[in-house]
Amino acid sequence: MGTVLDSHFLALTAIVTVGYQLFFFIITALLKFDKVTDFAGSTNFIIIAVLTLVLKGTWHFRQVVLTLLVVIWGLRLGLFLLMRILNWGEDRRFDEMRNSLGKLAIFWIFQAVWVWTVSLPVTVVNASDRDPSVHAADIIGWIMWFVGMSVEAIADQQKLIFKNSPENRGKWCNVGLWKYTRHPNYFGEIFLWWGIFVASAPVLKGAEWLVILGPIFLTLLLLFVSGIPMLEESADKKFGNVAAYRVYKKTTSPLIPLPPVVYGRLPSWLRTTFLFEFPFYSRNLPQEGQNWYRTGRGEGNDGLKMG
Repeated sequence: MGTVLDSHFLALTAIVTVGYQLFFFIITALLKFDKVTDFAGSTNFIIIAVLTLVLKGTWHFRQVVLTLLVVIWGLRLGLFLLMRILNWGEDRRFDEMRNSLGKLAIFWIFQAVWVWTVSLPVTVVNASDRDPSVHAADIIGWIMWFVGMSVEAIADQQKLIFKNSPENRGKWCNVGLWKYTRHPNYFGEIFLWWGIFVASAPVLKGAEWLVILGPIFLTLLLLFVSGIPMLEESADKKFGNVAAYRVYKKTTSPLIPLPPVVYGRLPSWLRTTFLFEFPFYSRNLPQEGQNWYRTGRGEGNDGLKMG
């Protein structure tokens, strides 16, 4: 991609990522210990960013800033997820995988692809000899990262506090940022990685623009595979028969933060086309809940003020 040096860095980061994830896969498979899964993913980003910065050794300002942003994000998220899983116990995502080596291997392969692909903008910037002066794109990208990082961190903390409160046991989180989007942490993560891509833009030339596959891959992953669909399915099965939950889901954006009073009154075609409210996010609601969700009838005007 671009130069032979870039190709060497891409190959190196791929080898390091596969080796790092393989190490944790072996631990998980042999010990049936899945508490380090998210930690392995988050810290892998840090390893790639720092390794490419140090090996290149040019220490351009843009390289240092982007590497630092990845390190801050990775440390915050990795330690948060590790402490959360140690506190809560087993990771329920692996309930069907612990006794299936094949399914477990597919998960870890997918995690390796996720890390390597999403890291592409930082990898290519750190491998580049180009060092243009600071552009507007840099500043815009850094601001996007800061906003996304803040949203993700605040949302994670708000949900942790909510779930740790005994009075909220058996309830869904609808406080703080969770009033305005059903998945503020995912919004923050997508936004910050698009910010890193934007901040890498002044360095990119030719085929290097393919690093846009990083944030695209992350966005598609969270929208369609392992992010929102899994959590929507879980929440619908738990709370789908609860009228107040259906009101919350009807009036709360799935990803992009919006006031419930606004989102709840938008036409369904607009929500599906521009705000990622895909029909399959509600396919696990009980039939009664699906009928109400499609029509918006049954709860009265008071319901639309909830959430």
